[in-house]
Amino acid sequence: MTVRRIVTPWASAALVLTALLATSCAGDKDNDPSPAATSSSATPHGYVEGAQEAAEPQSRILLNDPDSGDSRVLDLTTGKVHRTAQVKGTVRLGTDGRFGYLHASGGTHVLDGGAWTVDHGDHVHYYSAAIRDVGELPADSRTQVRSDAVVTAVTSGGGRTVLYDRSKLEKGRIQSSRTLPHTYSGAVVPYEEHLLAFADESGATKLVVLDREGARVASPDVECEEPRGDAVTRRGVILGCAGGALLVRAQGGAFTAEEIPYGRDVPANERATAFRHRPGSDTLTAPAGDDGVWVLDVAERTWTRVETGPVVAVNTAGEGSPLLVLETDGSLHGYDIATGKQTARTRPLLTGGKRAGTDGGAPVIEVDRSRAYVNDPDGKKVLEIDYNDGLRIARTFDLDVKPVLMAETGR
Repeated sequence: MTVRRIVTPWASAALVLTALLATSCAGDKDNDPSPAATSSSATPHGYVEGAQEAAEPQSRILLNDPDSGDSRVLDLTTGKVHRTAQVKGTVRLGTDGRFGYLHASGGTHVLDGGAWTVDHGDHVHYYSAAIRDVGELPADSRTQVRSDAVVTAVTSGGGRTVLYDRSKLEKGRIQSSRTLPHTYSGAVVPYEEHLLAFADESGATKLVVLDREGARVASPDVECEEPRGDAVTRRGVILGCAGGALLVRAQGGAFTAEEIPYGRDVPANERATAFRHRPGSDTLTAPAGDDGVWVLDVAERTWTRVETGPVVAVNTAGEGSPLLVLETDGSLHGYDIATGKQTARTRPLLTGGKRAGTDGGAPVIEVDRSRAYVNDPDGKKVLEIDYNDGLRIARTFDLDVKPVLMAETGR
């Protein structure tokens, strides 16, 4: 599929970015070691107070049953299951890589999964710490939460965004820093010490860049009809639009916005509106209606539609890995992205049979560098899949709750 590339420099081409996030390997002020730790030796490289560093990811899976309110954290390294606070009526479970956000009508419960990854580009640090319930955000079930290393942006269904101090969340406290003065469409996304947002102006929805105080610092001449869906990749931020996507990057002291159109008219019910991918990967996936999947290759700026059976969930590890599609037959299917051909298929994994649904009501596929995870609510289990070995079931984790909602942290 041929894709037209349009690079749109923003009007303020001389916009100079402030210094990159102060997350150097030596740690920041909040993570300074205690006097006892520094009296005998220098601070160890990558030191984080209260956390243990490991050579490999310390992945954990957050689970919730909306009916009973039972919540659990499954430690994929040890296989142990930890109990956490009950949260009833959860409609969505999101994560920013460390914290889980359980969205319910009465508020959003914040759960610290106690595992995270710090990517410095040329090397990576993996950490684990205590699992704990942080508390409640005063936000409705339509709230969208996006984070970076410094700030967590919480955008309500009405478009009001409150910024929270990320360092305080890491210490187990919920403390807002400010409320943005204007409302915006969709999630406000922290990126490169700024905030990306969509503002409705003169009948059009336009991309704007804000500083951390909420002041507009750039107004690019780029529109996005019906913005929905976003993902942060190493190549920039992908923002879903009716006609395709925008790739927003910080380059040479300024931001650029590049359109990645579908290349054809796509009905509303077949657009990519929620992206799934492996953290760190530049290959994004999304359902394309009832029986197809979109694959967005950010590096090549191309969309590919893969025809599948009826889709329940989709994901991929990217970089030559198979496209993973959980279909309504209850089986996990593997597809070659380049050819669209099915390459592997498991036995039915879902105890209850067909499990179609949307917005957290259906099982999901979580993917990391070597394994994929599928939740089977009725069977009270999570299955670990080796997607590089013909979709072999590597492990099965039996649970005492129905894992209706699932999200992986620590990647």
